[in-house]
Amino acid sequence: MSQHRVAYWLAVPAAGAGRRLGGSTPKQYLALQQRTLLEWSLSPFLADPRCRGATVALAADDSLGVSLLASLGATLPAGRRGADLRLRSVVGGLERADSVIAALTDLGEVAAPQDWVLVHDAARPCVSGEEIDALLGALQSLPAAGAGGLLAVPVADTLKRAQDSPAGSQTVPREGLWRALTPQAFRLGPLLASLRAAVSTGRRPTDEAQAMEWAGDRAVLVPGLATNIKVTTPDDLALAGMILAARGSPSACRAPAAQGA
Repeated sequence: MSQHRVAYWLAVPAAGAGRRLGGSTPKQYLALQQRTLLEWSLSPFLADPRCRGATVALAADDSLGVSLLASLGATLPAGRRGADLRLRSVVGGLERADSVIAALTDLGEVAAPQDWVLVHDAARPCVSGEEIDALLGALQSLPAAGAGGLLAVPVADTLKRAQDSPAGSQTVPREGLWRALTPQAFRLGPLLASLRAAVSTGRRPTDEAQAMEWAGDRAVLVPGLATNIKVTTPDDLALAGMILAARGSPSACRAPAAQGA
């Protein structure tokens, strides 16, 4: 990673069960090349000196997650322990927005409202250091009032809308359409306020950028990689394994216990 000078905090919603993929095991704990999806998803941030701390929102009864985070905290690379990196868990909620609110509230105990927070999916194990660099670089270029940014990729396939009609489907123009990825980066105070405002009125944003949009803000789209996939099906899990194996330098993505200083 290049060292853009944007320091940030990390929030990871991981309270969902996601049992359709893994049976009795929440998908964030499924094994991928001898590590869990959650370990892979956290590892590039825990190894990044710009990351000041991370809070993972877990289900209330998730003893496995608590134990995993404790082990990661104990095996961080040299120079990343103690006051240099704050890694902890908090009880999340039933939906993504609830978990992100819980994680942001926890981070707010040590972070300032204007600090940058990156929100990343627990089951998105293939985010690259280059993507993180690109996102942080975009934040440096924002005007003072800029809301934030998110990784995204342009839609490449032809889109169809299913219809209950003789035609069966309708082609949807794809010009200007992007697929939203994570991490997504916003200032802690405005993001937390936007999420709380949305939830208080019964609205459930599907990502953080949508909550900011509802509050009247806009985020820049930062080109990411199509390989930054979210694991939701068995095919996704197999593809993620191939992506990580094909990178040729596993140490760049390995869990913190295996990384050097």
